[in-house]
Amino acid sequence: MKINLLLTGKTEGDIILSGVKLYQNRLTRYADFAITEISVLKNTANLSEKEIKRKEAELILKKISDKDFVILLDEKGKEYTSVEFSTFLNKQNKPITFIVGGAYGFDEAIYNRANGMVSLSKMTFTHQMIRLIFVEQLYRAMTILNGEPYHHS
Repeated sequence: MKINLLLTGKTEGDIILSGVKLYQNRLTRYADFAITEISVLKNTANLSEKEIKRKEAELILKKISDKDFVILLDEKGKEYTSVEFSTFLNKQNKPITFIVGGAYGFDEAIYNRANGMVSLSKMTFTHQMIRLIFVEQLYRAMTILNGEPYHHS
């Protein structure tokens, strides 16, 4: 299974970085997993939210292929239990790209390209925290699929 996590901006903070790295390393046992970061836009003070989202969309679209199954991590997405999420992953037969958008969310072009959306919670998390939460859930899903004891139901 090939999985890419596409992020807008760099991962910051020692705790977040070390947690993401921990689970990223663990995931290599189960999948071809990569994290791709898109640089934060510069000189955006005079841009509207809509313009920022459009420019981010241009960068995001350059990083995904037509063959990718694209899932947005979005508050409007479907919520899964960990077991349901593992089942969802197991059904995929294409490379999967999960995308975390910028501070203003996604441009319509990204919603139109997406094959689906996943919400990790009804609560709102920072774009930094969601990175760590998601890679842990991805690791948890892989251990569930492999019958390993990490997840206790």
